[in-house]
Amino acid sequence: MHLIEFLEQRSVPAAGISLALTRRCPLSCAHCATHSTMSSDESPAETFLRFVDTFTVDDHPAVVAISGGEAFLRAELMVRVSERARASGSAIAALSGMYWATASRIPPAIKRAIDSLDHFSASMDIFHEREVPRADVYRALEQLVGEGKDVSIHLVGLDAEDPYLAEVTDEVIERFDGRVPMLVNTVNPMFGRAKEWAEQPVFIGGAPIEADPCTLAFWPVLAFDGTIVACGNDDVVDGPAPAHLRLGHAATDSWSTIRERSLNWGVLRGIRSYGPEYLADRAGVGDTCDGYCGTCQKLSDHESTIDQIVELMARPSSRVIEDHALAIQHQAGPVAFIQRYGLGRYADLVTLGAPVSAAS
Repeated sequence: MHLIEFLEQRSVPAAGISLALTRRCPLSCAHCATHSTMSSDESPAETFLRFVDTFTVDDHPAVVAISGGEAFLRAELMVRVSERARASGSAIAALSGMYWATASRIPPAIKRAIDSLDHFSASMDIFHEREVPRADVYRALEQLVGEGKDVSIHLVGLDAEDPYLAEVTDEVIERFDGRVPMLVNTVNPMFGRAKEWAEQPVFIGGAPIEADPCTLAFWPVLAFDGTIVACGNDDVVDGPAPAHLRLGHAATDSWSTIRERSLNWGVLRGIRSYGPEYLADRAGVGDTCDGYCGTCQKLSDHESTIDQIVELMARPSSRVIEDHALAIQHQAGPVAFIQRYGLGRYADLVTLGAPVSAAS
């Protein structure tokens, strides 16, 4: 599965689910969005396996995206999750911080986990390089590419002008002959360790509020503690999630139940169709000084706001608007998705090495 095929599903509600197998990580990167350490929490393996076992051939996510912390600390669990999910028809992708790449060869347990995947992604940035040299990451990726594995690199820089990004993207294109796609983003100053040193954005309210649909609320996330939430915002995943963004728990709910809630819960439909700031403004609580995601997280602070959103989305006209909004976002394609949620200057790099049919 090429990266672009993964991203094509990203703007389809409930087409996929993210599984955060652990919050633990052996690295201590300065930009970590989750403050992950080796002593961070994780749920028992059975929590994740029980949930994946609710997938069926007739009802399963098209994509299961595995992450952490560092998911490859639970390599055996990753294999078990991958085997069970694939049996129902799901494709499996996973992201690693590459802590294991300093070894002269890929450790056997890690290699088994990678082999169980349809797509493997490596994190690379100036922060990771302080602990995992770039050359070690390249060596591991060269082995995987040589074996025919679909891989990609997730790059993070400070901003669009960061010379590190220009250097590494050019280097990767040359070293891998344009066969390895890259998803390029910037450090998020709002979450984790970056809050301690990155310049914080200033949100200024008062401007006209227009509809701005949220694509990040499309895929549920099974968090470290088994809670299933409606988006991958790190504050939401770390919890406690606002009531309107909690979908259930892996210990008690099935994929079918989570998919139904994700698709039909009026508040999520409203967020995907109009965006949280527009909904808050329409409900008369339009204080957007906390920004887009901050406004979303406060929606359920006002019960009347939730009631108004549910009422709005129950109207037949809202279904038409919703279908139109979803169609526009999906038809725009993966590059447009990255232009919005990644770094637009480098968005086309997600198409590197893509099959002609996928890239078109």
